[in-house]
Amino acid sequence: MQQTCLIYPCLNVTAQLNSTGLAQAKKKQNEEKEQDKTSKSLVDMMMSGEREARSEESKTVDSDTLVSQTQDRLWKALKRRYQYDASLKRGQEYLLNHVSSKIPLVIVYADLVGSTNMSMTMPADKLTTIIRAFTFEMSQVIYSHEGYVLKYVGDAVIAFFPATYNKLLACDRAVQCAKSMLTVIKNGINPILNQYDYPELNVKLGMDEGENVIVQYGHDRSSQIDILGYCMNIAAKITSLTCPNKISIGEDVYKMLHPSIRAKFKEMKLNPEDWKYTDRETGKLYKVFTLNDVGK
Repeated sequence: MQQTCLIYPCLNVTAQLNSTGLAQAKKKQNEEKEQDKTSKSLVDMMMSGEREARSEESKTVDSDTLVSQTQDRLWKALKRRYQYDASLKRGQEYLLNHVSSKIPLVIVYADLVGSTNMSMTMPADKLTTIIRAFTFEMSQVIYSHEGYVLKYVGDAVIAFFPATYNKLLACDRAVQCAKSMLTVIKNGINPILNQYDYPELNVKLGMDEGENVIVQYGHDRSSQIDILGYCMNIAAKITSLTCPNKISIGEDVYKMLHPSIRAKFKEMKLNPEDWKYTDRETGKLYKVFTLNDVGK
């Protein structure tokens, strides 16, 4: 009887151990399944992001196409068979989703050179045609590079490229957009203007990247929306210091570019009296870089 009593507890312990082992094995199996699901989900997200990036890249129009389209519209406009219709709707609709918030953007200024002199020497109708052609064609280049037009200020076009999800891509697009702008003016607009005895156009391009506050001047959805931020001021100042038909970028944009593209830029020598902007993190003088040869 005593031996029997000793055997049964052993059997009970063995059963408990087997039960515990099975439970642990099942738990481990479930954890592995969850890990597999998570891994597959991450892969799907990465693949989806890659497909979306490829899809967006396919929308970008090459410079030759932009030049051809520009010349076609300008020919018709000069013969009064085409009317430019510039709209800020796309940019306003994008910003409407971010009102009263702070978001990272690449800000681009495209400033027409010599418009003041043209206003004093050209008939009003000819100057109007030039300004309309410039603002419209620059806007088309911006849209083709997945950017948005914020507003037109006199003879300048101010654009922005969202940098919330991919700052590197936004900076790259902004730089490529600026290069396309110069190409369209040089190879698309100026050759036709020369034939009609119009003055050639020259433009200065400057840009910077950073967080900006989105402000709407009113409670109605149709009220104008604007961008306020440190990099808005820096981009404007960079543009003012840039030579005609050149592209200058702030240090934050420069750092985001591929090394092969950075190699084409040269640091601008800044006069401390004219340039007092500092790096927001280090407190040191904020650097500016200019593209050496736009054609490359």
